[in-house]
Amino acid sequence: MNINIITLFPEIFDVFETGVISKAIKQKLLLLNIFDIRKNSINKHFHVDSKPYGGGEGMVMMAEPIVKTLLEIKNLKKNSVIYLSPQGKKIDQKKVVDLSKLKNITLICGRYEGIDQRVIDKYVDEELSIGDFVLSGGEYAALCLIDAISRHIPGTLGNKDSYMKDTFSNGLLKGSVYAKPEIFEEMSVPKVLLSGNHKEIEEWRANNSLKQTFLRRPDLLNNVKLTKKQKKLLEEWASKDIL
Repeated sequence: MNINIITLFPEIFDVFETGVISKAIKQKLLLLNIFDIRKNSINKHFHVDSKPYGGGEGMVMMAEPIVKTLLEIKNLKKNSVIYLSPQGKKIDQKKVVDLSKLKNITLICGRYEGIDQRVIDKYVDEELSIGDFVLSGGEYAALCLIDAISRHIPGTLGNKDSYMKDTFSNGLLKGSVYAKPEIFEEMSVPKVLLSGNHKEIEEWRANNSLKQTFLRRPDLLNNVKLTKKQKKLLEEWASKDIL
């Protein structure tokens, strides 16, 4: 997979020199190309922004440096160009999976009060957001998105179940997990997880996943096709205090 990043701060992406994504890059499963917008500044002072027309707060990233940078990308028309902004459609796990199936993605990282609307109108395929909050730059949203996408590139993770059973992979939160020791501060690991009975363990994990979703993100249940057994469990939990 090939991901192009359009940014004013290329050094932010040095974080990918470590962790599982660095492994994907070394194995050439993922290719990151970082383009510095400031190199296409319109003057010797490397200015890339100006005050907004009509007045108002802050500065706006100008169209020309961004477009010049975009046009440096080979086969731009074969790329899905994404602008990361708070105004974009909120990303969910399904969207991440869909993006991971693409061969070429270009991410535009905005700063200040945003980028000139004319860039969005002519060059951007879609605007995406990682949540209903504001960051100081699109780079941080890009970091999150690249990390999420990379997990779905075959070979990045040692075990594909690591992402196949992630939170949101089936619409629910992932259930509780436990590590050694068996007893910690007088709290024990659930006995079923020590039983060696794989069928009972899988059933416990499925029910626990449902319970965690019910307790923490009940809104997610509206978009999940539940079995009769799951519906019955939800009715039982709703009728009594299970906190």
